[in-house]
Amino acid sequence: MPLSEMAIGQRLRLVRVLGGNRLKRRLLALGLNVGGELEIVQRRGGGVVLARGGNRVALGAGIAQKLYVEPID
Repeated sequence: MPLSEMAIGQRLRLVRVLGGNRLKRRLLALGLNVGGELEIVQRRGGGVVLARGGNRVALGAGIAQKLYVEPID
């Protein structure tokens, strides 16, 4: 399911990135990698603010739609 459709406060695991190497490198630089856990802490328009460890990362709506996640129970 795309990250853009998930609810605030949900703990998630990134399972797939629908984008090229440039997007994947950018996400790695932000600390987001496939298999990594994250949490949605805020929505801003179509974008989201994620918590990953002690860091917060803001992503726009276009990128949020390209990231596929699964909920962690």
